[in-house]
Amino acid sequence: MVSADRNQKLAVAVVYVAAMFMAILDTTIVNVALPTLGRDFHARPGSVGLVSIAYLVSLTVFIPASGWLGDRIGGRRALLGAIGLFTIASALCGLSTGLNELVAFRVLQGVGGAVMTPVGLAMLFRVYPPAERVRISSILAIFTALAPALGPVLGGLFTSYLSWRLVFFVNVPIGAAMLVFGAVMLAEHRPEHPGRLDVGGLALSGLGLGATMYGISEGPVLGWASAPVLSAIVVGVALLTALVVIELRIARPLVDLRLFGNHLFRAATSLYGLGSVAYLGALFLAALFFQDALGLSAVQAGLTTFPAALGTMAGGQLVTRVLYRRFGPRRIVTAGLLAVAATLVLMALVTPATSLWLVRLVMFGLGLGIACVFIPAQAFSMATITKAQTGRASSIFNAGKQLGGAVGVALLSTVLAAVSPTRGPTGRSGGHVTVNLAAYHDAFFAAAAAALLAVTVAVTIRDADAAATMAGGRSPQTARPPARPDQPPVPVGERRQAGSR
Repeated sequence: MVSADRNQKLAVAVVYVAAMFMAILDTTIVNVALPTLGRDFHARPGSVGLVSIAYLVSLTVFIPASGWLGDRIGGRRALLGAIGLFTIASALCGLSTGLNELVAFRVLQGVGGAVMTPVGLAMLFRVYPPAERVRISSILAIFTALAPALGPVLGGLFTSYLSWRLVFFVNVPIGAAMLVFGAVMLAEHRPEHPGRLDVGGLALSGLGLGATMYGISEGPVLGWASAPVLSAIVVGVALLTALVVIELRIARPLVDLRLFGNHLFRAATSLYGLGSVAYLGALFLAALFFQDALGLSAVQAGLTTFPAALGTMAGGQLVTRVLYRRFGPRRIVTAGLLAVAATLVLMALVTPATSLWLVRLVMFGLGLGIACVFIPAQAFSMATITKAQTGRASSIFNAGKQLGGAVGVALLSTVLAAVSPTRGPTGRSGGHVTVNLAAYHDAFFAAAAAALLAVTVAVTIRDADAAATMAGGRSPQTARPPARPDQPPVPVGERRQAGSR
């Protein structure tokens, strides 16, 4: 029995790492290729961002249904089906003949990513108890950090010397291998009573998030005062408001907002969301900044972004092996966010005369700082969440991250458009293209502001609540689940009995 559990832990970890590897690689590798895509498809500069935004928005729209789907058909089936869809969509993206076609296939990619990431995380948290999650995070960080490390470099090499289509085709062999491995190794798990699909919640969350994110993504392109943008945002906010009211009244909601009554889960989700605004938005911005403002090639841009991923890898090992149990998540996350804000301010001071080695050092610091935010947040996010709630909690947690990434890209794109990056003082000595460096600098300042906003959440973390994930803390059996307003407190003896099952 012990051997079977150990094998299942390894199998789930391998498939989850591969899923995360593809999803993260797909984001960073595409960022470097965006300028080339825009030129090949003769697209407007503002429209190129839709290639990234469409994927992130699609993830956000479909993630709410992932928890129910994993519980309904089983984690194994849901995860393998999502990996298969993501792999097929990646191949279709590589075969695209126009920008609109590529954006459509990116949406399809997002559907697969929306299911495979939260379902895989829920499966991981089911087989690893809270006391083991920091240790497994130190191992997972090595492999998941390889994706952003390889992404910019591979994207630059493919775009400069071969074809941008390879940035999508690279997912195909990985996805195919994981389908075979997962089909053989993963065991099935399905809760006894997943309940019926909350169709109303699915419609309200999908349409509400879709409309809101459409307005946010098109705002920089069409203008925030345009009728389509204003209409989409108003309709989206109205639908999301209705979602909150309705989901709080039903017994088995698709989006279980009662989970936000759990302080630790609420803090972790908020930190991942705001951290993604700053970090993923900054990575998107840096890919454009290095090429359009500093005049670097795609390969040079990739190599200059590369240290951020190395910093994430190094920071992950430092946090999980040394810092987390010694200092607790509150101080680590707060320090990490301050480091992220500081590095983004330094990026706002970069000019064509700045040494690239100094820029790469700053990017390394950015990765180091965000590792101190994301890894602790993931480790303690579900320390006080019951196994029965893991699927729904994982959906909300991942939705917050993806929503933050989409907002980050849209926010920084808006700053670029507002400050008119194609006009003003030259950004290249002796070049023919004039670039207003102030536009990019202001965008980096905006990303830094998002990181500082997240500090207000970090300081509210109570390390005692995350004791189950720290050495010498409470055991997982005594971790207290979030209280529900319609249920009385569970006696301590019953909590221990339930936690041991």
